[in-house]
Amino acid sequence: MKGSEKIIEHIRADARAQADAVLAKAEEQCAAIRADYEAKARDSYAQRLRAGVKVCEDRVDSMDRIARMEARKGVLALKQEMVSESFALAQRKLTELPEAEYVALLARLAAGAAVTGDEELLLNARDRAAVGDKVVKAANALLTGQGRAAALTLAEGEGDFAGGFILRRGSIEVNCTAELLVELQRGEMAAELANVLFA
Repeated sequence: MKGSEKIIEHIRADARAQADAVLAKAEEQCAAIRADYEAKARDSYAQRLRAGVKVCEDRVDSMDRIARMEARKGVLALKQEMVSESFALAQRKLTELPEAEYVALLARLAAGAAVTGDEELLLNARDRAAVGDKVVKAANALLTGQGRAAALTLAEGEGDFAGGFILRRGSIEVNCTAELLVELQRGEMAAELANVLFA
């Protein structure tokens, strides 16, 4: 029995050695697999982190561009508002000229716009009452001085505009209102005014 116990012990020792070798190899393989997956996990983490940073940077850049664009739009709107306010002020100044200057201006405009000399001038209520007759008289004097027919008259009724007049003969009208005179200048002067205001 002693011999058989030695053989069994020898077989057990060999089996243990083989099992230890298999376990050692399995642990080695597990360690290699673990190391490989840890490396892949680190790479994946770093890649996702970079992608997240890129997304954040892109979002910040986009928001910055939008904010700058909105700021430029706001500044442009403010500039346009200031230009519009300047032309509104010009219109008010035109209609609030001292009487003698206002009459002379309207008379020059009427004499220049008259074709036959027998047109009628439609004024707003305020101007009709304050300077209507004076404008007609001064315009006729200018036409006479130019050797032209001078029979301009004051139209019945009143116009709904800030100042100036509408010169009419039958169905033909020439708009010389303050609103139109200023608006005509707006196209030519808006850029120049913006340069003066914002230079």
